[in-house]
Amino acid sequence: MTKAEKTKELIIAKAAPLFNKKGYAGTSMSDIMKATGLAKGGLYGNFESKDEIAALAFEYSYNQLKEDIGQKIKAKKTGVDKLLAIFQYYKNYTVSPPIDGGCPLMNTAVDADDAFPFLKKKAKQALQEMLGSLQHIIKLGIQEGAFRNDLNVKKEAELIFALIEGGIMMAKVLDDVTVLNRLLDNLKNRIETEYINQPA
Repeated sequence: MTKAEKTKELIIAKAAPLFNKKGYAGTSMSDIMKATGLAKGGLYGNFESKDEIAALAFEYSYNQLKEDIGQKIKAKKTGVDKLLAIFQYYKNYTVSPPIDGGCPLMNTAVDADDAFPFLKKKAKQALQEMLGSLQHIIKLGIQEGAFRNDLNVKKEAELIFALIEGGIMMAKVLDDVTVLNRLLDNLKNRIETEYINQPA
């Protein structure tokens, strides 16, 4: 890795938690300069704009989340265990988030909305990937014969994701992680009572 590549990597790593916590509008180039110890020329010598840094910072945070949760999922063999591993991963998420500032996908989606289309596009791609992964896991459970084969895979993936992200939002606003944990318990119960193939 060249010196320039190392500098770019440093800037993104330092900027990522700033954008994740403060949002696009709340993060200034001065904040990034302070976090990295670089002068303005050091930033603009490596990136064309704040937009470019913000987009790469989101990718950095999202990839961290993806890698973190991916390790938990890969450690499990069955569709059932993979889903339960996801619920376990998000337990107490708001108290000790693996990524400083909380869930980068939710933060960026709310922050971008219609104001920053380039960030919304990044969040949309990430959301589609997350939903696709959940669908894949549910399909795996069906193929293994553990889950009912009449499950609406798309609908269930959307429900799971919405409950987890909604739980994170409510737990953060209420400063009460038990809200999130109860929703995760409800999801676990849903898997055990409504997904599992019951013996005839």
